[in-house]
Parts: sequence; structure tokens; C-alpha cells
Amino acid sequence: MEAGAGLCTEATVPKAVHDDLKQKYSQLSTEYDNLRVDINKLKAENEQLKATLRNTPFSFSSIKCKAAQVLFFTGLTSVIFEWLLQTVKDSVEVVRGSLTLEEHLLAILMKLRLGLSNKDIAYRFNVTECDISKIMRSLLPVMSQVLKPLIKWPGKHAILKTMPKCFKAKYTCCRCIIDCTEFFINRPTNLTSRAQTYSNYKSHNTVKYLVGMSPAGAITFLSAGGGGGGRVSDKQLTAESGFYDLQEVNDEILADRGFTIIDELAVRGATLRIPHFTKGKKQLSAQEMENIKAFVEHENTH
Repeated sequence: MEAGAGLCTEATVPKAVHDDLKQKYSQLSTEYDNLRVDINKLKAENEQLKATLRNTPFSFSSIKCKAAQVLFFTGLTSVIFEWLLQTVKDSVEVVRGSLTLEEHLLAILMKLRLGLSNKDIAYRFNVTECDISKIMRSLLPVMSQVLKPLIKWPGKHAILKTMPKCFKAKYTCCRCIIDCTEFFINRPTNLTSRAQTYSNYKSHNTVKYLVGMSPAGAITFLSAGGGGGGRVSDKQLTAESGFYDLQEVNDEILADRGFTIIDELAVRGATLRIPHFTKGKKQLSAQEMENIKAFVEHENTH
């Protein structure tokens, strides 16, 4: 029997491989150290921002002179925000005494514009989540009633007068662009209501509304009441909304493929137009939406 038989021998790593691994280890160690420095720097900046936020309470007065910030938080210009405030001030009341009426309206618009949670908004205004919830429940229904008359169905002359150039080439008779939008709701405890509001498209319980928009971008139609449950089809919701009663001869309605309403419109002398770029697609990508938006803006300014 040979000496050393059965004993394990250490594998020898070639020098080139060893040097390569050593170099990679050195590079990774350097990158790790740099990342740790960046993390510590970001942590310090984060703490500084938190301290600044604590020492500078968020309020309407802190942004009202900054038009860009008003637009960012509310989606409105300062002039329109002031007009909206004057329009609703006699119909609403202050729910939280530490906040002004301007801040009540600002909180609601931030919720609608940015989709912020009640906790986020409460933290910004230094109030409780319960306060923000009360503001929403108190002011939103009143604002809805006060502002609802602003949604008007315009005449053909008004549509043609404000029609963007990009529509005139192919959709000269376009009266309205329609689509359905859904909003998440809590799952109802009632089984029937739960089934009626469950949306297969959103995989969630929702309420659905039919929204109509002029070629110029103004909201001209909104289905009434609670809209429909997420289970209702676009076709059924359109029929129940009273939208067909507004149609006139030679009207063109733009919609996506989900609206199988050609016959219903034809009875009233109107036509359904489905833009070609939606054919064969379930939904436009975010990039395609941005491209369309950029194209429309370009056409409107040239």
C-alpha cells in the first residue's frame, strides 16, 4: 500500500485565478465602503429633512406665494384655487379649528391630486388621521354639489371652436371622448353588494363611472349617483347613464374597444369611432400615453 493513500490533498489554485479573485475582492470592498458612505450621507440628509419639516409646519400660507408648489399640490393655479375657495366657502364649514378653510381645501385637493394617505396629510398639517377623515367626509359631498353645475354638455359650435388641430384632420365631428374609470372601495360585508362591485379588471371591489371629455380636454359628462359597481359592463353603464339622450345627428364619439355601442349610437344618428392605435391592445403603455400627450400638446401649440 502506497504511503499517503487515502489522504486528501489541497487543490492548488493557479496564480492567475488567485490574482484575479484578489483584485475583484479589492474592488468589491472599495464599492462596499463607498456605498456605506453614501448610505450614511443619505441617512444624515433624511434626518435633516425630518427636522426641517418638524420645525417648519406645512400650511397654505407656506406655499400660497409659490405658484409652482400650489400647482404641484393641487393641480390648480393660484387664481383658480382662490376662485374655488370663494365658490365653496359659503357652503362648507371648518371641521378642525387649527386649520384654516384654505387648508381644509388644500388637504382635499392634495388627496385627489396626489393620492396621499390620510396619515401622510395628517402628519403634514400636524393633526390626527381622524381630523383628515372628518374633513373629507364633511367637505367632499358639499363640494360635489356646488361644483357639479360646472359640468356642462357644450353645443356643437363650442366644440368646433375649441377643437385642437390634431382632431380636425380625422375627427372633425368628434363631440366627445368617453371612457369608464373605477375607484377602489372597501369590500362590502353584504355578499350581493360584494359580488356587484367586484371588478375582474382591477381585481378589487370598485365603483365605476362613465366620464365624457371634449376634444379640448374639458369634462363634459359624468354618470350620476354612485355610478355602477365594478362588475357592470361599459356598455350597460353607458345605457343607464343617460348619455345617449345627449347625442345628435352626425355626432362622432371616440371610445376604446370595450364600448360595443355602435347600434345604440346609430339609432340617434351618431357614430362610434375607435382610434386605430388602440386596436389589438389590451391597454396602452405608460410610454405610449406620454407620447400621445406630447403629440397633442405639440399640435395645440403650433
